[in-house]
Amino acid sequence: MARIVTVSHSIVVSVSPEVAYRAVSCPADMGRWSPENLGTTGVAARGPAELGSEFVGRNKRGMFRWVTRCTVTAADPGRRFAFRVHAIGLSRPRLRGPIATWEYRFEPVEDGTRITETWIDDRKAWPDSVANVFDRIATSGSTFAAFQSRNINATLRNLKRELEGGTG
Repeated sequence: MARIVTVSHSIVVSVSPEVAYRAVSCPADMGRWSPENLGTTGVAARGPAELGSEFVGRNKRGMFRWVTRCTVTAADPGRRFAFRVHAIGLSRPRLRGPIATWEYRFEPVEDGTRITETWIDDRKAWPDSVANVFDRIATSGSTFAAFQSRNINATLRNLKRELEGGTG
């Protein structure tokens, strides 16, 4: 069975694209919204990450903990923020290779901003059958597409709640 390699969901928040961008483009803060991410290390400033900057993401799923090395691939204030995950490990991101790309787009709408979060599976060299077996083990029975779909929806809901001051 061919695997789904891109998942995307959107939400409208009642803040400007610039405000939404500033929140999302600070990878150290992602742990406040994501059900899996615990924040980052390696971003020098607390402000928005710049194009080409690297950070180490800290993650958890149940009792399991791991880190990833990421590079910012798009930093267009108020419009688009993206980063590529290209190394993974338990305490240090030592295993290198294409893993995933995360992208956030910010579109002005009448009621504020539509934020679209997209996950792209960069494991293109993996045979679908191998990826599907690995995914079901790593996610306790789900494909990464289904798993990330739930995570994206939770992240967007949490981000909306925070950006709107707890009213979302």
